[in-house]
Formats: sequence, C-alpha cells, structure tokens
Amino acid sequence: MTRTALSQGAPAVRRRTVLISGASIAGPALAFWLNRYGCAVTVVEKAGALRGGGYPIDVRGTALDVVRKMGVLPRLRDAHIDLRRLTFLDEDGGEVASVDPNAVTGGVAGEDLEVRRGALAGALYAAVRDDVEFLFDDSIDTLDQHRHGVDVTFRGGGSRTFDLVVGADGLHSRTRELVFGPEEGFHRYLGYCFAGFTVRNTFGLVREATMWNSPGRAAVLYAVGDGDEVHALLNFARPEPPSGAFRDPEAQRDLVAEVFAGAGWEVPGLLAALREAEDLFFDAVGQIRMPRWSDNRVALVGDAAYAPSFLTGQGSSLALVGAYMLAGSLAAERDHTAGFAAYERDTRAFVTLNQDRVGEGDAVLFPATARALEQRNAMLRGRAAPPPAEGRPAHSALVLPEFTPVV
Repeated sequence: MTRTALSQGAPAVRRRTVLISGASIAGPALAFWLNRYGCAVTVVEKAGALRGGGYPIDVRGTALDVVRKMGVLPRLRDAHIDLRRLTFLDEDGGEVASVDPNAVTGGVAGEDLEVRRGALAGALYAAVRDDVEFLFDDSIDTLDQHRHGVDVTFRGGGSRTFDLVVGADGLHSRTRELVFGPEEGFHRYLGYCFAGFTVRNTFGLVREATMWNSPGRAAVLYAVGDGDEVHALLNFARPEPPSGAFRDPEAQRDLVAEVFAGAGWEVPGLLAALREAEDLFFDAVGQIRMPRWSDNRVALVGDAAYAPSFLTGQGSSLALVGAYMLAGSLAAERDHTAGFAAYERDTRAFVTLNQDRVGEGDAVLFPATARALEQRNAMLRGRAAPPPAEGRPAHSALVLPEFTPVV
C-alpha cells in the first residue's frame, strides 16, 4: 500500500481509515480519490470477484472529466462500444424508424462513452487495486457508530473499527438500510419493471439495438459487438411494483410471460429463452431520493444515495462525479461532518437536475399508452437526422472543483 513520504524528523500523521461497501463503480472511484488524498482505504464487496461483462452504460459530461483526471480515459476509449444504429419496430414487427442512437439519447458522437459495465469497473479497479485493500466475498453485517469511529462486523466473521464508512452498494444498499432505515422510505417507483438476460445472437445484429414496442411493453435486443450473444431486455409498465416477485425467480418469469403473452415479433422466442436464462436480472425501475446523504460517520454515494434509474442514462456518471466530490470535500475539511456537508451542498443540485430527466427517457423509449406510442412513432418517422449538439446542461452542469487538502 502506497504511503505519502514523511519529512525527516516530522511526527507521523495518522491516516484517516475509511471502509467502502461496494466494488462496482462508485466504490473503486471513491477509493482512488481517497487514497490520493492520503486515506487508508478498505473496500468490501459481497461478490467473490470483480464482476465482468454486464449491460452497456454511459459516461458523459462532467463524468468524462473525472475519468480523465483518473487517467483511465484511454482504456475506456478502447472499450467504447460505438453503437451505430437504433431501430424501432411497431407492434407487428414492421420498421418505424432507424436512427442514430444519439438522436434519442442526447449523446455527443466522438465525446461520450458507452462501455460495458464490467469494462468501467475493471478500469477503475486496475487504477486502485495496488493502493487499497479489497475484501471480496464479504459484506457488512452490523455498524455501531460512536465518538471515535465506527465498529463494523463482517458477515465473514471479522470485526474492525474505521474512522468513516461509505455505502457505495447500489440501489438496494445494505449500508443505507442499516443507518437510514428501510428502502421503502427512499425509493420512488417510476411505473416500470424489467427483466434482462443474454440470448444467442441469431438475429444478425452488429453494434446496434432493435426495440419492439406495444403500449406499455417493450422488447429490446442490444448487440455490443459482433459476438455470439446479445443482451435482451423486456420492459413493461405496471401501476404498482410486484413486491411478491422480487425474491422469486420463477415468479418473475411467470409475471413476464403473462405480461407479454400474445406479443409478436421475436418476443415468443425471448420468453422461451427467459425460462432457461441463468443470468436473469429482474427489478423495478426506480430512483432513490434522500433528504440527506450522511449520518454522523457514515455517508452514501452513487446509486445508494441517489440512483437516477436507467431511464436517465446517468447512473454511472453520477456515481463517478459523486465519488470525486465526496473524496475532495473530505480532504478539504478537517472535520468529517463539514466534509459530508460540503459534499452534499455542492453536489445535490447536479444530482437533482439529472434525476429530473427521467421523463425524457420513458417518453421516447417506453410509451405506456397507445396515444403516447403513436406520437413517439410519428416523431421518429419525421426525424431525418439527429438534432445538432447544443450541449447537455444536465450532464455537464457541474464544473469539477480543484480541492486543496488541509495539512
């Protein structure tokens, strides 16, 4: 583990110890910056190893400045998917329109990045793995905050004390539940559920996505390259989240099959593949909205604090920016309470602006009514080219500050 060199004869300065729960995006990014500012960092991750693969995610606007400062931008450029076409189909499987993906997502060609989640996680991990401690196949069991630190017991059986603990453990954060209470108090359901899995690429898709829609239902095939597999997504509108299905994969499969019964195009084959899929991921589409992101010596970052939902395309970008802002705010203040307050004060407006973009995503991709779908298709048919790039204030609304660590 790297350590800042001490001047000869100067007394040793005790390093602030920080435990981060979660090793996906926000966790390793935060570990990188905290280590840069002299903290002794431990990251605990419930998975047995770093997770590879995964669905494509976007890195845009201010988040590009973060990965540039981290030195991982060249690696991410090499991993850029470069989706070339997005084709919309009607209920009968006929083509509505085939467009440049940036025309729908608001992206900027040649600037924004789209990479597989595993590629981003791998780049962040490689940037910090030699400088911080990683504990895989373990997780936080209990937290006990007191005047001098946080006593943590791990599900693997160990126990340690840290100065600070940060939850970077996603939408269904265990850290948030332990400190702030049940997820229901902060989860804002957005009216959709989805099932994601991989299927064989028998469709001839290469670096493109195809989306079938009927009112309140969508089936998506997404080819990140020219490989043997494509990502499948079945998304559907539902007034209330199906709470009884979240812990039962068979109930999830039954629900999706019921919702998509009678659908055309390739949907029957996707439902058959869903029955056999070993990588099924099912969830409700929602956001996390919290009145505060810290409590005493525990703070939250990324989806654990402010998941925006995939409808905004900004989840990973908010995680990267939030990690930079949290680490810098802590470094610039002697007291962690002041650091946490500065993090929230200087980051919340950016987060809220991006969370509020959610309506733009569902209107274009997942119209819930026949009228909305008809209007969407008419708009797509009339679009000959993507709109000119005029900047995306929500993505780039925050200019990264340069933090000066206290001595």
